[in-house]
Amino acid sequence: MTNTLDRRTLLRLAGASAGTAVLAGTTLAASGPAHAAAGAFRHGVASGDPLPDGILLWTRVTPVPEALPGSGLGPDVDVRWQVATDPDFATVAAQGVAPTGPAHDHTVKVAVTGLAPATTYWYRFGHGDGWSPTGRTMTAPTVDAAIDRLRLGVVSCANWEAGHFAAYRRLADRGDLNLVVHLGDYLYEYGTGEFDAGGTVVRPVVPEHETLTLADYRVRHALYKTDPHLQALHAALPWVITWDDHEVANDAWSGGAENHTPGTEGAWSDRVAAARQAYQEWMPVRFGADGTIYRRLRYGRLAELSMLDRRSYRSQQATGTAVDDPTRTIAGAAQLRWLADGLAGSTAQWKLVGNPVMMARVDLGSLPAWLLGPLGKLLGIPQNGAVLNPDQWDGYNADRDRLVDHLRATGTRDVVFLTGDIHTSWANEVTTRSTGLTNPAAAEFVVPSVTSDNLDDVLGLPAGNGLSLLGATLLRSTNPHVKWTELDGHGYGVLEVTPQRCRMDWYHLLDRTQPDSPSRWAAGFSVGTGSAKLRREDAPA
Repeated sequence: MTNTLDRRTLLRLAGASAGTAVLAGTTLAASGPAHAAAGAFRHGVASGDPLPDGILLWTRVTPVPEALPGSGLGPDVDVRWQVATDPDFATVAAQGVAPTGPAHDHTVKVAVTGLAPATTYWYRFGHGDGWSPTGRTMTAPTVDAAIDRLRLGVVSCANWEAGHFAAYRRLADRGDLNLVVHLGDYLYEYGTGEFDAGGTVVRPVVPEHETLTLADYRVRHALYKTDPHLQALHAALPWVITWDDHEVANDAWSGGAENHTPGTEGAWSDRVAAARQAYQEWMPVRFGADGTIYRRLRYGRLAELSMLDRRSYRSQQATGTAVDDPTRTIAGAAQLRWLADGLAGSTAQWKLVGNPVMMARVDLGSLPAWLLGPLGKLLGIPQNGAVLNPDQWDGYNADRDRLVDHLRATGTRDVVFLTGDIHTSWANEVTTRSTGLTNPAAAEFVVPSVTSDNLDDVLGLPAGNGLSLLGATLLRSTNPHVKWTELDGHGYGVLEVTPQRCRMDWYHLLDRTQPDSPSRWAAGFSVGTGSAKLRREDAPA
């Protein structure tokens, strides 16, 4: 039995006389594919990092029962792959054979080239007499293509023990998306019960202990890839993904992590190497020749997306006036220069930045020192005031100033940061000393967690409780550049990009612990071309 898909094309060409294209999506017609070889491909299929002439494809094969993830068992095998222009594979555009085995945990990654730009394709993998579930993907437009619209699903922070991934299902079922951007914490390293749903384990992880070894990380990746909602979204759309800290350990920095004890858990370098190897095996992500994950993708003249790595090069987190130390960095000199020069030199209308941790200031307890002047210096107040979370850009003020100053010096506009990590929803204008309070340099949209605990979960209170509402009110009142924040909702964002504006809509689940939880629209904000000031929007029609 073959998987049936909605036959509407993912790319609708419109306005032919004007030579422009509208990118739009379709939905899977079946919620669960049935195939003769489904047991061999039990972890689904995925695609990622689309280029105008190619796409990265991923799967994992279980050729024999004992070849379980992380086991190191099973034979080396060849896996067939096909890419077609139709869901029935009547017209095959590319095909080949990829070898895999226990050295790669039986994962398969194929960088397909020679494809047509801005084109919808279907793909599958074969082993023995059967085929995997069918996935659908699309290539990017050419660099100079005129695109009228691009829609992205934006997600972050999916904790297995804290709930089900209904947010992924809601995105998979929309039918109007072109791409999924995942901003990190795709999985969590904790042992069972260490980070759950406000004290309740909704579904236990494996391995039961904290992930430390290569086998541990492989098993944890495999567990996540069994989630039916995650499989559905991977099969429906290409993803662009970066990592944050929990792909290795909590609050990771270049030399360690809050959740790593060398005396009992081994060398940090060994743990990072194990986590990174499993990540490269299990994720549809292109890496640079030197192992870098920060990279750019282009969608015609409309948008360029820069995905950042905020863990591999950062200095250790600090507090007090140390957050102003110009020798400390969140990005590393090379990546920060790559980002700043790339944004300033981009010929795309919109410069989108996949940014794992929040860029905008959060001032608490005092005005920032750059407003207090000499008194702030005498009192030892950090430039950003009292720091709520030094793991964000607030803990690395010099890097933020360097980047914003570069944007201002080069006249770079239309920069939008897409951010995750803090499990809550925010619409921010990015300001620093050089911008003042009324002339922001960029916009920032922060999406909530898919499942990870938010403020109401930590408080043990219902969503929308008085303390959460008061907290949001205080944050906005002391931070005029924060135009909206909501501290309780779990869910996802949908970003619509047009030549005139970028608009983010936030959607929150009704109950993260329910596998098929509905979602509701929470808020919408947009930023127009030439301005970084945000505008509140009504619910989509």
